[in-house]
Amino acid sequence: MTEYKIALLGFGGVNRALAQLVAEKNDVWAQELGFTLKIVGVSDIFLGSVIGKEGIDPKALVAVPATKGAFSSLDNGCAEPANETVIRFTGADIVAEATFTNPVDGEPANTFCRWALEKGVSVVTTNKGPVALHSAALKKLAASTGAAFEFEGAVMSGTPVIRMAQETLAGSEITGFKGILNGTSNFILSSMQAGLDFGSALAKAQDLGYAEADPTADVEGHDVRLKVVILANELLGAKLTPNDVCCEGISKITATDVENAARQDSRWKLIGSAQRSASGTVTASVSPQLLQNSDALAGVSGATNAVTFETNLLGPITVVGAGAGRIETAYALLSDIISIHKNKTKRAI
Repeated sequence: MTEYKIALLGFGGVNRALAQLVAEKNDVWAQELGFTLKIVGVSDIFLGSVIGKEGIDPKALVAVPATKGAFSSLDNGCAEPANETVIRFTGADIVAEATFTNPVDGEPANTFCRWALEKGVSVVTTNKGPVALHSAALKKLAASTGAAFEFEGAVMSGTPVIRMAQETLAGSEITGFKGILNGTSNFILSSMQAGLDFGSALAKAQDLGYAEADPTADVEGHDVRLKVVILANELLGAKLTPNDVCCEGISKITATDVENAARQDSRWKLIGSAQRSASGTVTASVSPQLLQNSDALAGVSGATNAVTFETNLLGPITVVGAGAGRIETAYALLSDIISIHKNKTKRAI
């Protein structure tokens, strides 16, 4: 039986949910997956930090209130974050990085990932910033130290699109994709289809916790642009940056636009897409698109995400699933750890 020591960077919804899964599922994982997880350190900009090289009770972590400096109430806890210590000096085998996304330079998450990989500590992350902006460098660093850099949850939360495309669709000759990659914008458009105007639909999304107080990243397509860069670079062999992706959001779509679309048997969707030409050039964009109801993506409603892969051998393949959620995104981290474990087991044979 393998035990992985894991350090958690950020303790918002995602890593808190991962700690909850550790508390509830470790025995099941031992039987079904062949490994267990031991949390040896946690650092959070708001809650502080706690270190326990012999293991921290995950139930105690989950019970910590979301109040400033709350980790100081735990044994070996402190009201201040200790990111570098938790990454480098807890003996962790894996760092689960789930801090906020900085779309400009990917910091400080990029540095957190680099600190871990430099020591040969594997990284699993749900953070779009370091993946979209620094994936090539981080993967090269990981290879040089024998670590892994995994980021399934950076695109569609727990819905497996990156690994599925790379492994299950290997050899299918993927030439492009188009997808609904932001649950907030899709929820707003779905609400507008039900009769609300944009402002009312946005307010509803904020009331339900789907949209932030500042919804710009979601409604103007910036979040989708990062995800398009990740998919294009990982699956189509591109070397895109966010500035290479034309981007337009949904804030200009009116109730009249939605009504007119319905009369044309169509629906508006915010679509992120990329296509590789015969010459190998990859072009990508984010924009509202009018889809016929016969399109597989047109019927995807609410906060659900979906992506259609265009392949030479199978035609279009559409994957639909959760694009957000605490447990769903924590599962993405678990799926990355499963991948690390499988690869380690293969090398040991």
